Amino acid sequence: MGRCGWRALVWHELPRPSIGTRARARFTPTQGGETFPPPSRSTIPRRRARGGDARAPKADHLIHRIQRYFAGDRVSFDDVELELDSWTPFQLAVLRALRRVRYGEVVSYSDLARLAGYPRAQRAAGTFCARNRFGLVVPCHRVVGANGLGSYGSLGLEYKRRLLALEGVAV
Repeated sequence: MGRCGWRALVWHELPRPSIGTRARARFTPTQGGETFPPPSRSTIPRRRARGGDARAPKADHLIHRIQRYFAGDRVSFDDVELELDSWTPFQLAVLRALRRVRYGEVVSYSDLARLAGYPRAQRAAGTFCARNRFGLVVPCHRVVGANGLGSYGSLGLEYKRRLLALEGVAV
């Protein structure tokens, strides 16, 4: 186990419909009390990995970078692509602001809101960080409260302390 406990990278790339193709949502058999037949073979993507390992090259590169990060190297995750289609303008602004906070630096929730262009939205910035699903890629561990570390969502304060210590931040 690494210095920051167990972590996992889950990589799943969904096929994108081509232009002109309609995407449809399906109910699962337990939703709404109705039952539907299972998807037919024509609705299941046929893309299968050949030769064993199904990981995409981008995932391998990201795994290597995460390993380097936990080995103590200064690694940036700014270029990691995220699915941002459903994000609000506020969330995108906070994301951009967070990606400007460099390795080994910290900002307060008020600073983060101001950097994002929403100077009175420190609580909303904190909520964004609490719900962050992208760990190191969106570095909410670098945001601290005015009177201490603040919180760190479901991962907890000990994990936040470990990440900051790894980056050389005295906590």
